[in-house]
Amino acid sequence: MDKRDYKFGLSAGLLIGIFFLPILNVTEPALYASYYPYIIPFFLIGTPVGLLVAKAISGKISIVWPIAKFGVIGVLNTLIDWGVLGFLTLYFAVDPKEEFILFGLFGLTFYFLYKSASFVVANVNSYFWNKYWTFSGNISKKTPQEFIQFFAVSVIGFLLNVGIAVYIFSSIQPAAGFNSDQWGIVGAALGSLAGLIWNFIGYKLFVFKSR
Repeated sequence: MDKRDYKFGLSAGLLIGIFFLPILNVTEPALYASYYPYIIPFFLIGTPVGLLVAKAISGKISIVWPIAKFGVIGVLNTLIDWGVLGFLTLYFAVDPKEEFILFGLFGLTFYFLYKSASFVVANVNSYFWNKYWTFSGNISKKTPQEFIQFFAVSVIGFLLNVGIAVYIFSSIQPAAGFNSDQWGIVGAALGSLAGLIWNFIGYKLFVFKSR
């Protein structure tokens, strides 16, 4: 790892810690309150350490290094996604199971809008991190075509992400004692996982491929 990797790793760790806090607040605020002071330092230190391990392993398995960087950014993007979603559902709470009239829309539509907004914020973040860090070794110059390709791949990831999240939230009853808000986060988690897998393949093979 060079200085640039350390800087990106520390920055990502700091942001991961910051955006992890709202997730704890949505899930079990009383249970995790005592851990709040340690969350940011944990990720601030743990992220570069994890990258160091991945870099060492990549000496034998080269694909591990880009996957590790993409994984860090994937975690960051996921937490930004969840954090924005949690903020919107917490402070603009709407029970998606209850029908109400607003321009002929239902509560479920608002969850879709909140999830879509959180994804867009995370996706813009994703472009810059992946271009200038994860796949930076494959980039020769900026091109409008690259930007279009990135968002084309991301739109498919978006459909997988939001579609799976909304399906789980609207069609599957909350399990394991989760309440409505927490079940929304579960749906977001599974949607994000599917989107991350697709995005890595698409970004590496089509968007940021070697020139």
